[in-house]
Amino acid sequence: MRNICFYFQVHQPFRLRRYRFFDIGENHHYFDDNHNREVMHKVAGKCYLPANKLLLDLIKTYGSRFKVSFSISGTALDQFEMYAPEVLESFKQLAATGCVAFLAETYSHSLSALVSPKEFGSQVKGRSAKIETLFGQKPTVFRNTELIYSDKIGAWLVI
Repeated sequence: MRNICFYFQVHQPFRLRRYRFFDIGENHHYFDDNHNREVMHKVAGKCYLPANKLLLDLIKTYGSRFKVSFSISGTALDQFEMYAPEVLESFKQLAATGCVAFLAETYSHSLSALVSPKEFGSQVKGRSAKIETLFGQKPTVFRNTELIYSDKIGAWLVI
């Protein structure tokens, strides 16, 4: 008997709004909420919801022989909560099957491991806590942005 385990990376950055010279010191809202909402609705309908439905159907068909793992950035999770709760619900349905694992990673899909062990640790812990809160799973496997790894980075990990 063979088992299959697919791995998917899910990330949505927060997009910045046009920030003009005259906004300096006057307007501290840096993100383009409308564009973020538009992009999330588009990818929810064309990608996340159809893909998650397909994966759920495959799990129902093949049971525990079909496994999936996701690394979902904290910024993607935040945007699911804000703009597309139905996508978050579809990930919860997948989590409930017992055939889906969520990997640990940095919160904002950042390169913090290259700059600050403290920031790196904070992001990994924050993102793992969010996964546990949303899906009832404590991540036990870590993947870093762009799969960057060294023994030094590995020693900093606290999932």
